[in-house]
Amino acid sequence: MSELRKIVDERDARACLSALARSAEPLRVWARRRGIDGRSLRAWKINLSRSTTALAKRSTAQLVELVPAPTLAITRRYTVRVGVGSVEVGDDFEPGTLRRIVEVLRSC
Repeated sequence: MSELRKIVDERDARACLSALARSAEPLRVWARRRGIDGRSLRAWKINLSRSTTALAKRSTAQLVELVPAPTLAITRRYTVRVGVGSVEVGDDFEPGTLRRIVEVLRSC
């Protein structure tokens, strides 16, 4: 499945919501047909409706969508010594690559 497009700003949200209002489709269906992330559009719709009075006082509103960042896993580091040479690898190393490196170190 392809990546769905997020709503980028208020102008984008308002254009999409206006087109949605003119259609007879539910938000989910309308968004999916156009490759738009329905959750992003729904969040803009909710936030714009909540701040209607605030929008009247300001010329533009800025909504920032918070997306959780993936947590960084702590990887251990290992030093593999072969003769006088050594190589450092982490938990995510490829065994085949390490095998080839060790063969090269042995041949030195």
